[in-house]
Amino acid sequence: MLEEDTQCCSNKDERKSHHSDEMKKNLTTRLNRIEGQIRGIKGMIDKDTYCDDVITQIAATQSALNSVSKLLLEGHMKSCIVDRIKEGDLEVVDELLTTMKRLMKK
Repeated sequence: MLEEDTQCCSNKDERKSHHSDEMKKNLTTRLNRIEGQIRGIKGMIDKDTYCDDVITQIAATQSALNSVSKLLLEGHMKSCIVDRIKEGDLEVVDELLTTMKRLMKK
């Protein structure tokens, strides 16, 4: 399913993803929800909400962001990475490793 949802340009001069309308809608919906969570956290701080409750909401927001990252990474690996390897561009493996290290820093 994701192979159809995400396609990437492999041209180094034009690094773009081409997500299906359904995938864009899914990602946008998730990000809008996360944006609302961030506003909610700000409101909690403004109202002097108990710290543990704020931290719980921050953890939920981080989890939601991680879910968006996982979706994007899966699509990236199934399309962009595979396509570039098929074209003989093995530098993409180092790029992927760097990306995964960034995601695993947490």
